[in-house]
Amino acid sequence: MNVYETIEAYRVIPVVVIDELSRTAPTLAQLSAGGLPIAEITFRTACAREAIALAAAAFPDMLIGAGTVINAAQCRAALGAGAKFIVSPGFSEEVLAAAKAGGAPYFPGCVTPTEIMNALRLGLNVLKFFPAQVYGGLRAINALGAAFPDVRFIPTGGADNSNLAEYLKNPKVYAVGGSFMMKGDITATTAEAVRIVREGR
Repeated sequence: MNVYETIEAYRVIPVVVIDELSRTAPTLAQLSAGGLPIAEITFRTACAREAIALAAAAFPDMLIGAGTVINAAQCRAALGAGAKFIVSPGFSEEVLAAAKAGGAPYFPGCVTPTEIMNALRLGLNVLKFFPAQVYGGLRAINALGAAFPDVRFIPTGGADNSNLAEYLKNPKVYAVGGSFMMKGDITATTAEAVRIVREGR
């Protein structure tokens, strides 16, 4: 499974927080039923590594990644558990090195020109933009995109089904991340996001 091709095909990355290991399979099953075979499982809970391992084993057709990865040890643990991509809230050269060593794409959070320039210097041009609304949303993405034409963003934080289409029609947006489909009826909200993506093509 090619990470970039899969993300480009679906254009939405669910950010999944697993507080109890027993919630892993039911949660991912609901995402899958909604038509979205991707999950970024955050590494900020005690059972994150185990949840990633369970997800990778139980849902081989889903693209499982690790989010909120802030150091190399976490990155190596996530990759060892079966994560296929790594996401950080900020930019970390040690996480980049660990991800490269493990053969996994790395999407660091970058919101300033300096961070973006550092990422480009190290060969990265698909970057998380987090928290998107706090840092200016699409207005900021447009401004930064003008200065860095080779960069595309994954805005996360502030997007939901009410503004998803607006984000996705922007050529600087590679995909949209968020936990918005994890509230309420996960399958129904996910299916609506998938429909918005499909109709926007």
